[in-house]
Amino acid sequence: MKHAAPKWSAIVLAGALAACQPATDPKAEAAAQEQAADEMAKAFEAEYGKQNWELARAHGDVLAAKYPASAAFARIETRYNEVKDKAAQAREQRRTAALWTYQAQPLDEGEQVSASIYAKDHVDTDGSGPRPVQLIFRDRPDWGRSSYLVLEKGDFDCYGGCKVKLKVDDAEPKRVDASRPKTDEAIAMFIEDEKMLWKTVKSAKVIAIEFPVKAGGTRTAVFEVGGLDSSKMPSKWN
Repeated sequence: MKHAAPKWSAIVLAGALAACQPATDPKAEAAAQEQAADEMAKAFEAEYGKQNWELARAHGDVLAAKYPASAAFARIETRYNEVKDKAAQAREQRRTAALWTYQAQPLDEGEQVSASIYAKDHVDTDGSGPRPVQLIFRDRPDWGRSSYLVLEKGDFDCYGGCKVKLKVDDAEPKRVDASRPKTDEAIAMFIEDEKMLWKTVKSAKVIAIEFPVKAGGTRTAVFEVGGLDSSKMPSKWN
């Protein structure tokens, strides 16, 4: 028959060994934590100085989560709160910039350059369901400058000219001239004052264009234009 005495002896021995371990020094532990916090604060300050707001925000987040009571966090707290807003703005700018597409196409007469963006939401223009609506700015050596909407389905009710409503951010809508070209090659409608529209888009965050459709009534396309890089178009546009 086996005896349990050795097992209990091992437990007692382990307890005795643990009791012999040196106690943690609270001052040394606090100093180590403050040093770690200080390193994180330095990383925050380095990215802040470079205006890398999102990286600075990431370092600040870690510091705030791990060492919120540290002297290092107290040192950067005001700038950390500032950086949170700047990082959000940087993310939004990057998101809206990605909404734009720029193209350059060589032609016999020179080069066609365009900047285009799709509406935030699809629009049902003919009863068949929501479809993309695109806004395009184009510069051609033979045709000059133009701005126009393009539908995937349906058609504009704007042959011979019409008025569309242009709303810019929170301002009241205004009526502007538009026209549907007499062609079936593309479902497009020109906004006649392309210079005005380009200038508007350059300084706006969101525009909305309400236009008439053949299916009856009007539809509205909303464009988040705030990320436009105007340098992508020829200098005469700017």
